[in-house]
Amino acid sequence: PKSTLSPQKYYPPDFDPAKIPKLKLPKDRQYVVRLMAPFNMRCKTCGEYIYKGKKFNARKETVQNEVYLGLPIFRFYIKCTRCLAEITFKTDPENTDYTMEHGATRNFQAEKLLEEEEKRMQKEREEEELNNPMKVLENRTKDSKLEMEVLENLQELKELNQRQANVDFEAMLKQYKELEEEQKRKEQE
Repeated sequence: PKSTLSPQKYYPPDFDPAKIPKLKLPKDRQYVVRLMAPFNMRCKTCGEYIYKGKKFNARKETVQNEVYLGLPIFRFYIKCTRCLAEITFKTDPENTDYTMEHGATRNFQAEKLLEEEEKRMQKEREEEELNNPMKVLENRTKDSKLEMEVLENLQELKELNQRQANVDFEAMLKQYKELEEEQKRKEQE
């Protein structure tokens, strides 16, 4: 009968695993990966729009001499779907995003600009409050006033919904039908 054990390898008594030569791979070697376009972009060569989510076979490499808090930064090479021009972008862990390198231009992003503007406004307000204690008080009053207005508007909406909930649409429709029938009867008479 055959043995159920897998075939075993023979290691000679003078075998030394440390003598096995290490595989020397270059640091900047490239891998082929499948990825999606991380943002909308437009090819600089032919003007083709490449939308976020379009799938590509890309080459990926680690960017040399660039790290963010110990995180390696990767560069991706993709080809334009129309003219096959090379487009490259890098990871941007600082902003949890990607940065366009060359070959295309990143399309306008209103959301990102709005976010940045909000951050800037918040920072300005905090700096202003640090230097001026009266400004803290003013901002607090503004905030509480705004909160009160929002609560009032909410209350009004609730009341309006309550009033609408009390309306019996079935009865209204029935009444309307009766009126219509009565008018028809009068016309016939």
